[in-house]
Amino acid sequence: MKYTDVFVIGGSAAGVVAATTAKNHTPERKVTLARLEEKVMVPCGIPYIFGSLDNSSKNIMPDTGLIKSGVDMIIDEVVSIDEKEKFCEMKSGETIFFDKLIIATGSKPTEPKWLDGRDLDNVYYIFKNKVYLDQFNEKLKSLNNIVVIGGGFIGVEMSDELKKAGKDVTLVEMKETILSLAFDKEVALEVENIVKEEGVKLITGSGIKQIIGKEGKVSAVELLDGTIIDADAVILATGYSPNTKLAESIGLNLNRKGFIKVDEYMRTDIKDIFAVGDCAEKRDFFTRRSSGAMLASIATAEARVAAMNLYKLSTLKTLSGTITIFATAMNGKGFGAAGLTESQAREEGFNVVTGTFTGMDKHPGTLPGTSKQLIKLIASKETGIILGGEVIGGMSAGEITNIIGFIIQNRMTINALLTAQIGTHPLLTGSPVQYSLIKAAEIVVKKINS
Repeated sequence: MKYTDVFVIGGSAAGVVAATTAKNHTPERKVTLARLEEKVMVPCGIPYIFGSLDNSSKNIMPDTGLIKSGVDMIIDEVVSIDEKEKFCEMKSGETIFFDKLIIATGSKPTEPKWLDGRDLDNVYYIFKNKVYLDQFNEKLKSLNNIVVIGGGFIGVEMSDELKKAGKDVTLVEMKETILSLAFDKEVALEVENIVKEEGVKLITGSGIKQIIGKEGKVSAVELLDGTIIDADAVILATGYSPNTKLAESIGLNLNRKGFIKVDEYMRTDIKDIFAVGDCAEKRDFFTRRSSGAMLASIATAEARVAAMNLYKLSTLKTLSGTITIFATAMNGKGFGAAGLTESQAREEGFNVVTGTFTGMDKHPGTLPGTSKQLIKLIASKETGIILGGEVIGGMSAGEITNIIGFIIQNRMTINALLTAQIGTHPLLTGSPVQYSLIKAAEIVVKKINS
């Protein structure tokens, strides 16, 4: 039997940040984190173990931060929670008593139970488990024709990495374009060109009907339009579901999307129990509607909020809503998106104006390694408040996307952006005269004033 002031269940991004923040914020408290695996994967780095990194050992989340913060770690599974007496039973038989509990149990790949052939050999999901990924990666080395189902960021990144590893890769997306939740059509088509340039075969506008097998193994995939694609392996990158088994066992309420219901301080409806990360409820920044977004950036923000409000609530330490901020890169070309796309904004009923500008990410544009940089901004016509942005460019695209995310969260207007002071350098940024973010804002202002 052991006692800890704060007990965190889950060792991925949300759990680590919750534990370290709790210890740093209340250093006098004992903080303990329990996780299943000896070694934890960097979630966003998983696709790269199949190509750029070659193996999972190069994609390990270090324990340095936990150790330096003074967080105790347990490699064990929580099998039950007694919310009244405030203790957890571990698989090893140990009992952990707690004062505050943070559930950070994450998510798991969604299994399409309607899909025939999903149980065949060489059908894989993107689990975050090192042992599974090592077996998966080793098996793929002897296979060539790979079909990836799902054109979100994970599916796109997996396809690109497998192509780098010399595989024949086909990416299938049911919607009209890949990455449709992040980019408007005209920007998504530019990204599709990048994917095709890498040699990935791309099929959009047709979903999967069934996986065909021969002697218990994958042999082909049939699409809804009747197309048959030969396949040695199928990777289902069709989304994730919140892992709420423990939460449900103690009667925590879930919302209609299956997430643990929480308030703005990440408190559940049981006193002294918090939930953060992929398993916890999200509300959209703009509409306050329930959101299904699952991103490490969101999870870590939630973790910090929970950990800072464990023992004393602060109205300054709340989460004002979920903003999706995505970014990735292929062959030196980066692309990202923050906030609402134009189509999403219009669907929600916002009257919006957009501005798109293509400049360069260094100046002069003749410098080695310079890339074109396309930026699209979406703003409210009535107020000028910036609602979203999309970026395609060089490797600076990720940080430009983050800047747009900060702009949105601070409800900055187009006029405020136009008068903002920026720092520039030939090797690091676009020209101050033709700074893409500012020039896109200028186009928006012209449309608002016209």
